[in-house]
Amino acid sequence: MARTPPTTKPTTDEPARVEGIFRSGSMTAIGVVLGFSLAFLVRWSGLPGRWETSDLFAVTAITLGVALQIKALVDLLAVKSVFVVNYERAVRIFVVGLVSVAVGVIAAIFGHIAGYGGLVLHG
Repeated sequence: MARTPPTTKPTTDEPARVEGIFRSGSMTAIGVVLGFSLAFLVRWSGLPGRWETSDLFAVTAITLGVALQIKALVDLLAVKSVFVVNYERAVRIFVVGLVSVAVGVIAAIFGHIAGYGGLVLHG
């Protein structure tokens, strides 16, 4: 079950808001994970050697995941993310991006183990 972030009570008919400290912590966590995802992708793309067809699935999944993580971070940096509904949407986008990166990395590792991978574990 998804955990709801701490909110402040609206004073009027205004939507519920996320507390600033909670939102800042989420932005920090997403930024750190995004940095690691980008670092993995940059390191992998810079390795010498030949890319195999099996690498394309992994790199596509990782690139899509990184793009979604960037989208989530941009959404959280927007002022409208103080509202719970927008905050939760950004977090869902981030989680989908994180899963996509994980699927890409796992596919690359298993492709390498099975003898189909090209570059991921070399270097």
